[in-house]
Amino acid sequence: MVPRAIATLNEVSVIACEDTRHSKKLLDHFNIDKPCVAYHDHTDKRSSGNLIKRLAAGDDVALISDAGTPLISDPGYRLVAEARSQGISVIPIPGASAVIAALSVAGLPTDKFKFIGFLPAKNSQRLSALKDLKTTTETLVCYEAPHRITDTLVDMVAVLGPERPAFMAREITKTFETYLHGTVAEVLDQVQADSNQQRGEIVLAIGGYEDAMDTVSVDAEKILSLLLKELPLAKAASVTAKITGGDKKQLYQIGLSLQDK
Repeated sequence: MVPRAIATLNEVSVIACEDTRHSKKLLDHFNIDKPCVAYHDHTDKRSSGNLIKRLAAGDDVALISDAGTPLISDPGYRLVAEARSQGISVIPIPGASAVIAALSVAGLPTDKFKFIGFLPAKNSQRLSALKDLKTTTETLVCYEAPHRITDTLVDMVAVLGPERPAFMAREITKTFETYLHGTVAEVLDQVQADSNQQRGEIVLAIGGYEDAMDTVSVDAEKILSLLLKELPLAKAASVTAKITGGDKKQLYQIGLSLQDK
């Protein structure tokens, strides 16, 4: 909590909370005694309308989330959009952001990254989403629920390849915060070996497609290059994978780039 956030919450007329029970702990800690109303994904239009009416009448309203910066994979953008459409000023109070905090210690490129929120909960839809993201060159960042983290990493190994650079941040700023790094397969092994890694709030950062290609050994690329002179691309990638233990699909993509040279 930055000082400006504490001052703002003490000054507003009402605080709109994702969960009033969670927010009460925060407000009690800072001795903030202000009326609170619930505002979340399941809030009806009447609740939004009531907040807009208060704003239009001159009241100041603060919107807070359960953890981190509001509206980053949290509810609230509809309220902001409606307020702006009516000429009401909306001002951010910068504070903690799990995405930025994780990226700052991930050791992955941050000059460009793609934040994708939460991947789909259903396996088939998650696999489809990962396939669409497979050749993205930016660092990928997502949130994940603890009960899905193992399945998500398994799917990432299957679609993105086991050697893709990966980083997992769990419970950032909290008592049991942990940070895992390695390849996607190595992070998966660590999560499966320790049930504690399957609890709490999780951020995953995955190296972009170009970074994944960099993990292929020089020997593998040389072997592939030689085999391409004698074999079709698919066969050359398959044989190279068997010789080196590399990922066949990844080698196939590298083969395409070699053919273009």
